[in-house]
Amino acid sequence: MKITAAVVYEKGAPFVIDELDLSGPQKDEVLVKVVACGVCHTDEVAQHQIIPVPLPAVLGHEGCGIVVEVGPGVSEYAPGDRVGFSYGYCGSCESCLTGYPYCCERNRELNFGGAQFDGTRRLSKNGIPVSIFFGQGAFATHAIVHRNNLYKVPDWMDLALCGPLGCGIQTGAGAVLNHINPEPASSILITGCGAVGLSAVMAASIAGFVKIICVDTVPERLALALELGGTHSVNGSEDVVSYVMDITNGRGVHYAIDCTGNGGCVRRSLNCTRPMGTCIVLGATQEVKFDCENELMGQSKTITGLVEGRSIPKVFIPKLLEYYRLGRFPFDKLVREYDLADINKAQADSRSGRTIKPLLRIAGEL
Repeated sequence: MKITAAVVYEKGAPFVIDELDLSGPQKDEVLVKVVACGVCHTDEVAQHQIIPVPLPAVLGHEGCGIVVEVGPGVSEYAPGDRVGFSYGYCGSCESCLTGYPYCCERNRELNFGGAQFDGTRRLSKNGIPVSIFFGQGAFATHAIVHRNNLYKVPDWMDLALCGPLGCGIQTGAGAVLNHINPEPASSILITGCGAVGLSAVMAASIAGFVKIICVDTVPERLALALELGGTHSVNGSEDVVSYVMDITNGRGVHYAIDCTGNGGCVRRSLNCTRPMGTCIVLGATQEVKFDCENELMGQSKTITGLVEGRSIPKVFIPKLLEYYRLGRFPFDKLVREYDLADINKAQADSRSGRTIKPLLRIAGEL
């Protein structure tokens, strides 16, 4: 079938809206009419080949839509089902079998390798194979998605809004709700108030943190962070460490989450934690330098990186949707919609801070 998609043809090049050929679903695969897809920093990371993905490629890994057709072996989904997309995992390695699919041994292959679960490709342009991203390639009108990547969306939920839940939002919220499990009266520092950071802010409010300190360089984002549950805010251009120490009686926070992807910010977050505190890295950070004795080991601190917020999407995303229904996780306040044709503008607005979470509205519901 013919589809329309946003394609990256060369490293660092802008997206091109083009017509591609998409073959039908094979074993364990589902053909989905894409309704919407979030735009994530990880798409830009792949676009610029910081994490290599074979080009040309259709990126987009926060999709959602309506099932059109199912392949052999698919019994849990049927045409007409409303579904959201998330990351791929094999389901059979030790990590998957012990409840850690986000650490699947085939993680890089299935999510960044450009091919479907079985190693083949369904997309092409004039006979030339085109790669996908995260087993979906959702910057398109249609996508072939493995059943492992899918979760069902309840009828009461606006389907288009579910796109961003599949990566960035579950990453920030999951870091708090799946990993930290805080003691009463805990404090947390969240640096980078984009979609990931603000999701962590909302989750920290749900979890009952008494101090939720938010850091960003965009005043409007800091204001929104306070609206969503933050208790304190500080501009990242200021002396953040001194500010944190002042409001924690010189001890530092119990936890720090860094969502910036900036090594200097990660080090600063580590220095804001108290002895035996934990610094969690969520951004795609390339290099961090710190004094191991004085900033980490000598104070028995922990620094850890998390993938996808330790989230099992089929389990965790329905919980986030329930919090949303109850008004406790209003992630819709982060979202601004764009047409697929405006994907380059959406990405630029996200990069500049004008938009927190761009959402490409690709089609209406059937």
